[in-house]
Amino acid sequence: MDLIVGEDRLARPPWAASDPLLQEYYDTEWGMPVRDERGLFERLSLEAFQSGLSWATILRKRENFRVAFEGFDPDRVAGYGDRDVQRLLGDAGIIRNRAKIEATVRNAAATVSLRAEGGLPRLIWSFQPARTPAPRSPAEVPTTSPESVAMAKELKRRGFSFVGPTTAFALMEAVGIVDTHLVGSHRRGSSGVWRPDGSRGQDGPRD
Repeated sequence: MDLIVGEDRLARPPWAASDPLLQEYYDTEWGMPVRDERGLFERLSLEAFQSGLSWATILRKRENFRVAFEGFDPDRVAGYGDRDVQRLLGDAGIIRNRAKIEATVRNAAATVSLRAEGGLPRLIWSFQPARTPAPRSPAEVPTTSPESVAMAKELKRRGFSFVGPTTAFALMEAVGIVDTHLVGSHRRGSSGVWRPDGSRGQDGPRD
């Protein structure tokens, strides 16, 4: 089944049609443009923690992550040392994976370093493609793109880790850089960045 029409008569993909938490996330946040540094750092961090896990698992722990990482303030997280890593490893409210925790600290430092060259938002959004996919079924939704491969490569060059092409593409979907809502979904084209046909909308690229 490609789209499921709910009791509210709105069409959603299967992953967003049954779990109330995922449905709320899909209806109100996923795919909407995020252009601020802290917002992008948070989503980049959560996508890295999601690697190998379900997004529902991360979403249920999101508020715990925000508390543990002090609102994903890059300046604060960049200053974390061994004691902070140990604190986070002892926090049952988050994903206690040392490699991912340490990567988040490194990525915070890399985010701060980018400010001298325009900042994380400018870098991330520079990989917006000319057109977005127009999938009609979940099987047609890509998991990578030439832009996500290039983004992952550039982020790694800038000192980021745990950001491969698949994670980069998931980030692009989450923050509106691409629109992979299925054709026919009530969210297709709702971000303002993209039109339903896959062309750029009025809220397109910015300097």
